[in-house]
Amino acid sequence: MKLYDIIIIGGGAAGFFTAINAAEINPKLSILILERGKTVLQKVRVSGGGRCNVTHAEFIPNELVKNYPRGEKELKGPFHTFMCGDTMEWFEKRGVDLKIEDDGRIFPVSNNSETIINCFLEQVKKLNIEVKTQELAQQFSHKNNQWEITSKNNTFLAKKIVFATGSNAKIWNHLKKQGVSINEPVPSLFTFNNSSNLTKDLPGIAHNVTLKIKDTNLTSEGPLLITHWGFSGPAILKLSAWGARTLHKLYYEFDLIVNWIPYEDFESCRNLLIEQKNTSPKKQISKTILFNLPKRLWVNLLQSSSVNNDLKWADISKKQLTQLSNQLTSCTFKINGKSTFKEEFVTAGGVDLKEIDFKTYKNKKLPNCYFVGEVLNIDAVTGGFNFQNAWTGGFIAAQSLAASK
Repeated sequence: MKLYDIIIIGGGAAGFFTAINAAEINPKLSILILERGKTVLQKVRVSGGGRCNVTHAEFIPNELVKNYPRGEKELKGPFHTFMCGDTMEWFEKRGVDLKIEDDGRIFPVSNNSETIINCFLEQVKKLNIEVKTQELAQQFSHKNNQWEITSKNNTFLAKKIVFATGSNAKIWNHLKKQGVSINEPVPSLFTFNNSSNLTKDLPGIAHNVTLKIKDTNLTSEGPLLITHWGFSGPAILKLSAWGARTLHKLYYEFDLIVNWIPYEDFESCRNLLIEQKNTSPKKQISKTILFNLPKRLWVNLLQSSSVNNDLKWADISKKQLTQLSNQLTSCTFKINGKSTFKEEFVTAGGVDLKEIDFKTYKNKKLPNCYFVGEVLNIDAVTGGFNFQNAWTGGFIAAQSLAASK
């Protein structure tokens, strides 16, 4: 039976990046990637709507880490070694042209994730890295100074092992039996379900807001997108990521408070409405759109404040002014569940970060054992940040894998 220098469990972004970088440092290494599915790099294929959001144009490590609800502290050192600019250079050196879009996301110029996949497959072939699909690792153990990995039909031996298995509950359960501490997984990066009459006819409308989840310290700001099923957009996704564990405990049933005019509070909003009443008494309220709100949203907020479409500013009552100010600055929605964001599925949970040496990505408990990518308790908001975690971890682990005996 062949003894490999390195076996990588998981044929995704982190696994391939680790293998390629290790082989480039030391071409004599025998490296095997084991993938449980029929195809490799499946998450790369579907990322960014099939375009693959490779990374993000954030080139300051201390700013980059702020996009990671779990892993912010631990990633500071690794990002000083390999981060977004290094990722861009890595791909461009291997013939992949990249572009930065207006929101900072970075994609291949081709707008096709197959460009990234083909790059990896070409490198694997060039470097003589073996890839075996439909090999689900069912057992692994360390004895006689080597790792034994058993799948349904085969057994493999390796001097060193790398787990790049993503959010795989079965692997986490196996690791627990080996003494590895696992933070229990919960969903992260999801949208909110809501069936309010106020927004039911407004899908597609986006607006900058501030958000708060009632009776918690969870807040967020940025664009909110109204959808057919509730709310999405960057502000919601950030809130779901940072609040992953809290919202799980609430069974995704909670009150979401939306300030549609985040630069104003209730008092200042009410004063501005009174000023409008005094200066434009003959104007129809529904046709006087304030605070740069989308017209349809403004009309719906008026209706939910008992303000008729034909009412003029001169005729609005104090009670209606108060109701409208409340709706504008603290509009409350009952959230009743979550939905997966597009094709993305991100999990908060995984191997406890205290058990990882982030100078090497080596596990502190198991010998010659490394963890990279989302198998760790690291996750990020949308925008290419989860892939950057995979590239950084894979690059640093490869340095150690190739150098150590």
